[in-house]
Amino acid sequence: MDATKIIKITNTLIMETINYNKHIWEGWTVEDFINELNELVTIGVIGESHFKTIQTKKDLKEFCMSNQPYYKKYIPEVVEHFAQKFDLK
Repeated sequence: MDATKIIKITNTLIMETINYNKHIWEGWTVEDFINELNELVTIGVIGESHFKTIQTKKDLKEFCMSNQPYYKKYIPEVVEHFAQKFDLK
């Protein structure tokens, strides 16, 4: 098995441990916040936007808190999902 497949398998296993159905606020779940932020975070990581490029997990945390709708507090599961997806440390 090559390294790419091992990384993908590892990320899949870790992501399965995140409770995407966890209620966060007013009927919003972890998955709802991830779906809302997905496009913005992807653009932020790639660096093709007016946002500061997301390079670290700390940058990601700040970005998510600033850009998630309604609820501006830290949601660890959301940050962990994107950190794993984009391999941010």
